[in-house]
This record gives sequence, structure tokens and C-alpha cells, in this order.
Amino acid sequence: MSSDFEAYEQDFGTLTAEITNKIGRIPKLAGEEKTQLVLNVDKQLEEVRELMEQMDLEVREIPIQSRAMYNSRLKSYKQEMEKLEKDFKRSRIAYSDEVRNELLGDDGSSSETQLIKLREERAHLLDNTERLERSSRRLEAGYQIAVETEQVGQEILANLHSDREKIQRSRDRLRETDANLGKSSRILTGMLRR
Repeated sequence: MSSDFEAYEQDFGTLTAEITNKIGRIPKLAGEEKTQLVLNVDKQLEEVRELMEQMDLEVREIPIQSRAMYNSRLKSYKQEMEKLEKDFKRSRIAYSDEVRNELLGDDGSSSETQLIKLREERAHLLDNTERLERSSRRLEAGYQIAVETEQVGQEILANLHSDREKIQRSRDRLRETDANLGKSSRILTGMLRR
């Protein structure tokens, strides 16, 4: 199990390094190239989120005595992921401000407070969207676990039913054997008296 976790760690390290590099390049680019890079980083961040979910599942399968170490590592990876998402948001906000200014022909004469307010609102909306996405993923994972648990429960009930039938058949055989032994005992007693 831990070897799977370590493989996920290597993938995590590679992906986050690529994402960090690309996030640093976003403000320096323009036009279609910038748009493509933003989409690419967004896709890679989704891959990292899925990787984190896999790592979380692996940690749950690790024996309890080793789990604490892996939990702390996973926690630090989650913090790193949050930092990456915040950095990406900042670079995207700067990017969307440039696009807005370009489209509206704004020469940057808007007041600084309006820009700050717009950025804060955008960041707040992005945070809420991410929370909703995370909640949806958690609900899906919980539903999957419930379905798997139900299947296991059905298998256990079927096994218990089968075992009950076997026990009842064994009990019936014992009663028959006991009755036969009683008859044999009476016959032998009768024979001895004669």
C-alpha cells in the first residue's frame, strides 16, 4: 500500500512543479497563448485533486500504526495544493483584469478601490465554486462507499442465510441420530434381558 502512496507522491511532486512553473508564466504571456496556459493549468490542478483523493484513499487502507505518518504527509500536500490554487487564482484574476480592460478599452483610469473590490468578489466567487466542487466530490465518494457497503452487507446476509440452513440440517441429522441411538439402545436392552 505504501508503495502506491509513494508513487502518488512522485506524481504529485512532478505535477505541482509543472503547475508552479506555468503559474509563474501566466502574467508574462498574452492572447491565445495565455488562454491556453490557463486552461492547461486548470486541467492539471484537477489531476492533482484526483491524485489527492487517491492518496487519501490509500492512507485509509494503511495499518493504523503507520497511518499517522502518512496523514501528516497528506496534510502538508493538501496545504501545498491550497497554496497552488490561491496562486493560480491570483494569476487568473490579473489575467481576467487585463482581458476586461482590453475588451472595454479601459485605460486603467478606474479607481483603485473598485479594482480591489472586483478582485475580492472574484476571489470570493472562485472560493465558493471550489467549495461546491469539493463538496460534490465528497458526496460522490460517500455515495460510492455506501453502495459498496450495501453490497458487502447483502453478501454477508446471503452467507448467514446459507450458514443457518446448514446448521438446521445438521440439527435435524443429530435428532435423527439421537432417535436411532435411542431405538438401538432399547433393542439392545431387550436383547440382553432375553
